[in-house]
Amino acid sequence: MSKVTPFLMFADRLEAAIDFYTATFPDSHIGSVARTGTDGPVTSAEFVVGGQRFMGYNGGSYFTFAEGFSLYVDCEDQAEVDTYWDALVNAGATPTACGWIKDPFGLSWQIVPRRFRELIRDTDPRKVKAVMDAMMTMVKLDVAALEAAYAAA
Repeated sequence: MSKVTPFLMFADRLEAAIDFYTATFPDSHIGSVARTGTDGPVTSAEFVVGGQRFMGYNGGSYFTFAEGFSLYVDCEDQAEVDTYWDALVNAGATPTACGWIKDPFGLSWQIVPRRFRELIRDTDPRKVKAVMDAMMTMVKLDVAALEAAYAAA
C-alpha cells in the first residue's frame, strides 16, 4: 500500500464509476467493497485504475469534482488517445478542450499522447509555441496536427 492514495468522493455513482474505469483501463481491478446491508448500494471501495490505487466513497449530492483535479492518461500514440477518448465519449463523457474530457461521473481526465510532451520539450521556443498554439485549438489532441505545427514553425 502506498503512503498517499487519491480518495474520490462521488455523489452516488461510485459502483458504476469503478465498473467503467476498471473495464476501460488495463491494469485495473476492484478491491474491497463495502455495501449498505448485504444487497444495498456500494458505500465505499478500494480499486486500481491503470495501476494507480484509489479509494472511493458515495458521499452524497453535495460532493462534486472540480477541474482543479484531473486524471492524466499517458497515451503511447494517437490510436491509444482515440481508444480512451471514444470509450469515455461512448459512456457519456463531455469533451471540453485541450485533451480534457469530463466523464459521466463528473471527474475530469486529460487524454494526452506522449508525442505532445516530446514536442513541447524542444529547446526552440518558436516550435514549442506553435505546438502549444495548435493544442489550444483542439478538443481531442491530434498528433498529426501537433507535428505539423511543429514542422511549420
